[in-house]
Amino acid sequence: MQAPERPSSARLVLPHAGDPDSQRRTPEWKWQLARAVRSARELGEHLALSDAERAGAERAEREGFPLAITPYYLSLVDGSDPRCPIRRQVVPHVAERETTRGDLVDPLGEVAHEVAPDLVQRYPDRALVLATDRCAVYCRFCTRSRMVGGGSGTRSVEHLSAAFEWLAGHPEVRDVIVSGGDPLTLATDRLVAVIERLRQIESIETIRLATRVPVVLPHRITAELLSALAPFHPLWVMTHFNHPKELTPLARAGLERLANAGFPVMNQSVLLRGVNDDAAVLAELFRGLTRCRARPYYLLQADPAKGTGHLRTPIGAGIAIMEQLWGRLSGIALPKLVVDTPGGFGKVPIGPDYVIERRPGVTRFRTPRGVEVEYFDPAAE
Repeated sequence: MQAPERPSSARLVLPHAGDPDSQRRTPEWKWQLARAVRSARELGEHLALSDAERAGAERAEREGFPLAITPYYLSLVDGSDPRCPIRRQVVPHVAERETTRGDLVDPLGEVAHEVAPDLVQRYPDRALVLATDRCAVYCRFCTRSRMVGGGSGTRSVEHLSAAFEWLAGHPEVRDVIVSGGDPLTLATDRLVAVIERLRQIESIETIRLATRVPVVLPHRITAELLSALAPFHPLWVMTHFNHPKELTPLARAGLERLANAGFPVMNQSVLLRGVNDDAAVLAELFRGLTRCRARPYYLLQADPAKGTGHLRTPIGAGIAIMEQLWGRLSGIALPKLVVDTPGGFGKVPIGPDYVIERRPGVTRFRTPRGVEVEYFDPAAE
């Protein structure tokens, strides 16, 4: 099948396209959500789809993990190149129907670790609240593709009451992550209601918002949202930039607004084949994030979610990349490379091994400069 002619940029659904009167009545972020591309037909109007992409998009309409791309994020996609790193993250591919060794429907064992409806505890001191199943964009490597976009929608405060009661009865949980889906796609009053209820539990010290909205819908980071959430600090934002192309002026401005409003921002990048499995690409991303006061926190080995084998890298690829970056990138710009172990048993750090030899009282290291040095333990008292 011959690929259709590459659409011109004028035909892309860009921000501020459409009805000007609608723009005046509707906040930009809601306008973007309402006009997200959700079908193979719509996608083909804006991108020259390959056969594999078209088949993947048609499958996404019929079954399994749905398709959604905001006009803003679609405007970052190269319309004619299936190898575009933005495109690979969000355009369905026929390979999603394939299962590879190690694939799991629930790779992090969240169902097994659910302690109350939509409340997951995998670590002694923290828990995860699933506040919605909706996202602005459905990333094709999603670890929760089993439930995200499934139609249940927003979880009301009443629905989450059992989760709040469980947290109140378990004061060892000091840190709560609000995730989903993406909690920043909620209406502000609904999000505030969840955060306010969590803040009523005295043992909860920190709350984290796990969101990709700063990447795919930066228009949502409004003064209205920030002022509504500010009374509930400390609130941390855990975002999800994977490629320097995502650090647009709009995205950078959103990160700056978060930082200026007192929200510490931590970024968790997923290592993805053909997207960011390159040391130079990641160095550019991590430096760019640091300039925006967003701390590169984790570089995550992609979870073995069913149908994502075509996007995952071997473990050795991440280790080799970290070896190229270590010692050549500022420590504040260097994340930890981690694997979130299958089954929900927690994250483990991995990386280059700089220890050459250990013997009583002496450890021999290979430094990032290639020099071997010895470190001597202090004498026993």
